[in-house]
Parts: sequence; structure tokens; C-alpha cells
Amino acid sequence: MESQFRAVIHQKIVDSQAAQLPALTRRDVWLPGVKGKATAVIGMRRSGKTSLLLQILADRHAAGLARDGLLYFSFEDERLAGMQLADLDLLVEAFYSLHPGWRDARRACFFLDEIQLVPGWEMFARRILDSENIELFISGSSARMLSREVATSMRGRAMEAVVTPYSFREALRHAGLEPALPADRLTKAERSLLGRALTDYLTCGGFPEAQGLDSRNRTELLRDYVDVLLLRDVIERHNLSQPQVLRWMVQQLLGNAAGAFSINKFHGDLKSRGVAVSKDTLHSLLAHLEDAFLMSSIAVATDSVRRRQVNPRKIYPVDTGLIALFDRSGKANTGHALETVVWHELRRRGFEPAYVRTEAGFEVDFLVRSTAGDEALIQVCALIDDPATLAREVRALQDAAALLPHASLHLITLDVPSGLQLPADVQLHRAADWLLALPGVGL
Repeated sequence: MESQFRAVIHQKIVDSQAAQLPALTRRDVWLPGVKGKATAVIGMRRSGKTSLLLQILADRHAAGLARDGLLYFSFEDERLAGMQLADLDLLVEAFYSLHPGWRDARRACFFLDEIQLVPGWEMFARRILDSENIELFISGSSARMLSREVATSMRGRAMEAVVTPYSFREALRHAGLEPALPADRLTKAERSLLGRALTDYLTCGGFPEAQGLDSRNRTELLRDYVDVLLLRDVIERHNLSQPQVLRWMVQQLLGNAAGAFSINKFHGDLKSRGVAVSKDTLHSLLAHLEDAFLMSSIAVATDSVRRRQVNPRKIYPVDTGLIALFDRSGKANTGHALETVVWHELRRRGFEPAYVRTEAGFEVDFLVRSTAGDEALIQVCALIDDPATLAREVRALQDAAALLPHASLHLITLDVPSGLQLPADVQLHRAADWLLALPGVGL
């Protein structure tokens, strides 16, 4: 069997290094850069992890690293079925037998995709970091490459690069519409085009394979994504005895995107239906869904651990395209989709958002703090044409500002009505412009 693996591995290396690098939509994923650490590329299924590995490989090559020192190797191959930990040494042996000049003298770069298919891969990864002159990138399906498991398995030897569906800028880039100039230098027609593109993005989302599909095909594709994730990454992985409860929870969470979710309330609803399930189980299910990257939750901004525990969490799906699958209202839900997109953009910019609830009952969507200690309160509202709506959003910001007097105040909306008057301390942002702002420019 070893000789069979040896021949397959040798041929895969030769074929991989001879293959022309594909033309891919460039991703803006943040990559860690700590010497001696592997980079674990993680994220929801079908979000583009393999494409990112190939992008990094191409970048290394463009920066001057010879092609024979760059190895992309996928373990998702039926010829490698049954590989064990000891067989992974064949990969290193085959590489250096083909390229002996790279041993010790020069630093090669390995991109190992779907490596979780080999039991015990973590020990192999740690060993080559210690014993070989290799820069290591690893990735795989989220079922066995969950963020907390990579951190545990690699014992502090890996850092994470999280891949999500396309951002608005990446979706524009994929469609050949990414603007080359800042927003304030675009023509009125170009700005209008961006506004329409954002409206489409809020509906269709950013999964790479869903780009350009009609509504029916997109719906079926995204539904299949969710079904596979629930079955493989949650139900089978955690051996759940009540999968229907999980599906009810997903319906509740994704059907109320950007809304509040209370385990206590959901538990009460299940109890009224005669469904016996513990609150601890429900907490575990929510954690499993977050681990599988289907959604994320944020807590209320407070220094009190108890208050964070008793207040509902706000839920954001991994992609706005999933909202229509579960929302039974029949409405476009543009406001919730825009808030979800803003949340993801804040995370891409390195923030850890929380939401604010004031004593007067007002709520501000996001509070973020920079590493320098600067604070910002951000309210998201799709449409502010109605004076009453605008007054409510501004009042919430000002009420929260009384608690956080050093925070800057921001209102993000799809379009800015002409002649709009706002308090001097509230900064108004057109959503398309804000989403396309370059890193380091403003908020």
C-alpha cells in the first residue's frame, strides 16, 4: 500500500507543479505573519478556501519564489483513501527527491488542502514546522478544521485566516465592476451603478458559485450548502439525537437575521410544543452552528458578565443570500441584510463589535473599539427618507453617546436624501462608499 501511495504522491506533485495557475478573483483576506507558525485557512464550506491557497501560492511565486519550491497538494483524492499518519512522510520524501536543492538551503512553501482526511495530521504538521525548512499553509472542510480545534490540535503552532463569502468589493471585482477611483471621484452615473450593485449584493450574497445565477438556481445552491453543513458539520459530527431541534433553531436564527435571539425564549417555545430539550443543549447547538461558520452572534456591550449572559444575542448569517431561504415574511428585508453586511465588514477591518442597549430602551447596532482605544457607535438604516425614522436613529445614537461620551457617531444608509440635516456630531455614510473605503481610511 505504501508503494501505491508513493507513486500517486510523486505524480500529484509533478502534475501540481506543472499545472498553470488558474485566474481567480483576488480575495482581501487578512493573513497572519508570525514566523514559525502554520497558517490555517478556515471558513464555511464553499466560501473559497482552496482559491485563497492558490492565490497565496501565486503571490509567493510573483514575489520571486521559484515554482518548484511551491507545492499545492490536495488530499481529496480517492487514490489516497486509507492514508495514515506514517504515510504523510512520503509527501516530504517525494518533494525533496524531486527537488533536493530545496532541503535546508532554501525555504519551500507547502499548501496542504483537505489534510484533515488523514488521521493524526496535526502531529505531522507540527513536526515539519520543527524539523523542515517549510512555510506551511493548511486547509480543509469545516467539519474537521473548526477554528477552536485547529488551535487545540496544533498546540499554539497555527494562526487562522478566516475566509468568508465575497465582500461587496470582492463581488464587484468578480463581476469586473470594482471602481478604480475613490467614491468622491466617481461620476454620478458610476455612483448610481454602485448603488444598484449593492442592492443586488444584499439579495444575492457573496458565495462565489452563486454569483450571476438566477433566483431559482441560487436558492437551490444555497439551500444545498446549508443542508450539507447541518448534516456533516453538526448532526453527524456531534452525533445529535434531536436533529429537528437544530433545524428549528436554524429557521429561527436565519429567519430573523440581525435580530435578537434568546435561548430562554426559544426554550420556552419548544417546551410549549411539548419538545423536551435542555437549555445547555440549546447553547451547545448555537455554538456548533457558529463553529461551522453558518452564523455569528454578538453580545450586548457591558462589563458585566451576568448582563451579557441574560441579554439576547444578535445573530448574523455568514451571507445575506441565506436570509431569503428562511424569512417567511415575503419582504425584501433590506435593512437586516445591510446590517449583516456592515457587521461582516467591521470584522474584516479587525473590529469585535457589540451592540448597545440604553436604559431608555434605545438600541445602537454596533459599538467598536480600535486597538488605540478609539470608540465608534454605528447605526445602520437602509432608508432614512421618513423624518420619524431618521429622528429615531439619531436619538438612539445620542442616547448611547451619553454613556460613551468619547465615541464618534455614525449613521450608514443606502442613499442620502438631498437637503438632509443632521446634528453636527453624527457622521453620515452612504453604504456603498463606506463598504468600499480603503483600509486605514476613517472608520
